[in-house]
Amino acid sequence: MNAREEILRRIERAAPARPAAEVAASYDRIDRGYLRRHHEDAILDLFAERVADYRATVLRVAAAEVASTVAERLAARPGAYGVPSGLPAEWTSATGAALVRDPSVASLDGLAGAVTGCAAAVAETGTIVLDHGPAQGPRALSLVPDYHLIVVLAGQVAADVPEALERLDPRRPLTFVSGPSATSDIELSRVEGVHGPRTLEVLVVQ
Repeated sequence: MNAREEILRRIERAAPARPAAEVAASYDRIDRGYLRRHHEDAILDLFAERVADYRATVLRVAAAEVASTVAERLAARPGAYGVPSGLPAEWTSATGAALVRDPSVASLDGLAGAVTGCAAAVAETGTIVLDHGPAQGPRALSLVPDYHLIVVLAGQVAADVPEALERLDPRRPLTFVSGPSATSDIELSRVEGVHGPRTLEVLVVQ
C-alpha cells in the first residue's frame, strides 16, 4: 500500500461514504429560508452596471446585431481567435478574423483572444459563470488568451446568486468570471491579466 492509498483508507474509516440517495436526502433537509432575490426589476440594467464596475466593456445588443458586433470587436485586435466547436455559427458569421475551432493548449498563447458563450450570469454581483459546455470550451480557452469576448443571453441572467446556482450542474467544472483578471497583492497596486484575460468584453443580447 502506498502513501496515497493509506491516506484515502484513513479518510474512509473516519468518514465512511454514504449512498447517493442518502446524501441527496440530507441536502433536501437543509433549511433554505434565506432571501433568494434582492431585485425584481431592471435585472439586465443591474447586470450591465455591475459588470462595468469591474472595468469590463459591456455592449448591449439585439439578437440581430450579435454577428456584426462580434465582427467589429474582433477587427479591433488583428489575429486569430479561439472558439469552441459548439459556439453558434451565426455569432461569428460576419467576422473576417481567422477562427481556430477547439484550439490546442499549446496554441493558446499565440491567439489574439477567445470568443465564448456562458452558462449563467448573476446581476447582483456582475458575475458570469462558465460550465465549459459546447459553447464555452475547456477552461484553458477562457484563461490563457489575453482577450475574452463573452456572449450573454438575456435569459441567462439571474437576479441573484441562489437563482443562478439552481441553473448550474455542480458536477461540472465551473469558472466564475467577475471582470478581467486582476490582483492587488503587491503593495495594493492593481495589475490586470495575471491569472487570466487582461481585457474582458461582454455582449448582452436583449
